[in-house]
Amino acid sequence: MAEGADGAGGEQHDQAEGMKAKANQYFKDKDYDNAIKYYTLAIELNSENAIYYGNRSLAYLRTECYGYALSDATKAVELDKKYIKGYYRRATANMALGKFKAALKDYDTVVKVKPNDKDAKMKYQECNKIVKQKAFERAIANDELKRSVVDSLDIESMTIEDDYTGPKLEDGKVTLKFMKDLMQWFKDQKKLHRKCAYQILVQVKEVLSKLPSLVEITLSEESITICGDIHGQYYDLLNIFELNGLPSESNPYLFNGDFVDRGSFSVEVILVLFGFKLLLPNHFHVLRGNHETDNMNQMYGFEGEVKAKYTSQMFELFSEVFQWLPLAQCINSKVLIMHGGLFSEDGITLEDIKKIDRNRQPPDSGPMCDLLWSDPQPQNGRSISKRGVSCQFGPDVTSRFLEENKLDYIIRSHEVKPEGYEVTHNGKCITVFSAPNYCDQMGNQGAYIHLTGSDLKPIFHQFKTVPHPNVKPMAYANSLLQMGMM
Repeated sequence: MAEGADGAGGEQHDQAEGMKAKANQYFKDKDYDNAIKYYTLAIELNSENAIYYGNRSLAYLRTECYGYALSDATKAVELDKKYIKGYYRRATANMALGKFKAALKDYDTVVKVKPNDKDAKMKYQECNKIVKQKAFERAIANDELKRSVVDSLDIESMTIEDDYTGPKLEDGKVTLKFMKDLMQWFKDQKKLHRKCAYQILVQVKEVLSKLPSLVEITLSEESITICGDIHGQYYDLLNIFELNGLPSESNPYLFNGDFVDRGSFSVEVILVLFGFKLLLPNHFHVLRGNHETDNMNQMYGFEGEVKAKYTSQMFELFSEVFQWLPLAQCINSKVLIMHGGLFSEDGITLEDIKKIDRNRQPPDSGPMCDLLWSDPQPQNGRSISKRGVSCQFGPDVTSRFLEENKLDYIIRSHEVKPEGYEVTHNGKCITVFSAPNYCDQMGNQGAYIHLTGSDLKPIFHQFKTVPHPNVKPMAYANSLLQMGMM
């Protein structure tokens, strides 16, 4: 590694170290954007120092820019083959992207260099387990068309014990009373009986599987509330209903994906949302996010949470249900809503979205992947995604897409915003995010949007986080994501 020389070089080296020290402090204070800014300045002054790239990679990991994190970790390793933290960071980025085989290779390198490092050994074993499990799942999938979990369930013969005093479906149906009781029951940190949870999942699968990949609705005078990511923050979800009223035929809602993962009350969030979908099938809408997928659920906590609160079989059923969530919704043929954003290529139409075969895990590229994963960028054109999946699209891309499809604007979620929402691309691309103080550390506000059919003008409502029981976010996440500081 070049550490700088005497004279001018030495001065530049000292300046770079000063920038790194500043960045480290920002990182410590969890101000990752400023940490990235100062690591970048350090790199500009001395681009041969592996540690600067390694540190910036970790800051990118914390802001979920896994594509950038991967690229920085790779650069760090190229500069210094012995820089073990570089391999660690790259493995973590690959894990976060669901690229388990690539991650395993780096963990293998770490273990060989540091055979007595318990943490490295544990991560290698955990990653190896996932790689083998994936291979096994692929083998089974090829052997036979996978049977639905529903076929192996005998819900009728499940008994509800006498000492269970919680909410139950009435004649197998969700009612408003059941929903109110359920929300209170969950608020008191109690568990819904597994029979009722299974009933909700089986019924909601039936409802969702009949919907098209692009749902079209018409509003006349009435308005709809659009919410962004919730990410398992159940008490903040209750607060939205407190502030904005319970869902009803006269108070419809749309939840735009990423209901689960990270926050440790994801089971409560998703069962309440699915309950309302059953109660109000035409006035309560749910779209799929990039976290309603197996790879994400395996890493970010939902799978672990379902297994802790119920069983692995129930997680398999959730996985089946998630595959039927629609990918986009269009209001009055004028406003298109999706979780991520627009496409890696021009020329995609609403008809193309309707034709997407969504009942699967999303592919690594193509329209389905883009709808769940892409992000807007301020400059024109497209660029490689900071996330390492899909792309970033500029104002010109948005403008062309809207024109070709005779739309006014798009609403998407997928990114935490300090104000809870952000309007970009000359008002044509709106982001809404509804998990305030995301992961108990971002300090952001949450927001939701009111849209009225008569003018489709978005009205933004912001809200702050509310207290929740002392269960930390990521409590059920995969241990491979529990990363230490440099």
